[in-house]
Amino acid sequence: MSEPIKPKIGGYRRHLLVCTGPRCTADGQSQALFDSLGAKFKAAGLDGGELRVKRTRAACFAACKGGPILCVQPDGTWYYGVTDAVMDRIVDEHLVGGEPVAEHVFHQAGEPD
Repeated sequence: MSEPIKPKIGGYRRHLLVCTGPRCTADGQSQALFDSLGAKFKAAGLDGGELRVKRTRAACFAACKGGPILCVQPDGTWYYGVTDAVMDRIVDEHLVGGEPVAEHVFHQAGEPD
């Protein structure tokens, strides 16, 4: 039996997880938001280099209200109600600037609920 091949992945500073499950937004808004990220990341310089952000679709976060919902790791910052305009702020203020967009955060890892 042969050993599995060890995968490789490029370096990144943050990982953005977007819930695209049907209970998050029934109208496909979450998928459209995810699809817009490539151009947004490229425009902000987040598609390479030391600020690179990896993006992944998630089937369900089991937080099925207030979508679209996304999570920024390793920061542990959870956002809700992410419209295109809110995503622009998250890109500029959080992913580039390092400051979460507080009014759209519903959970922060390490802080009590």
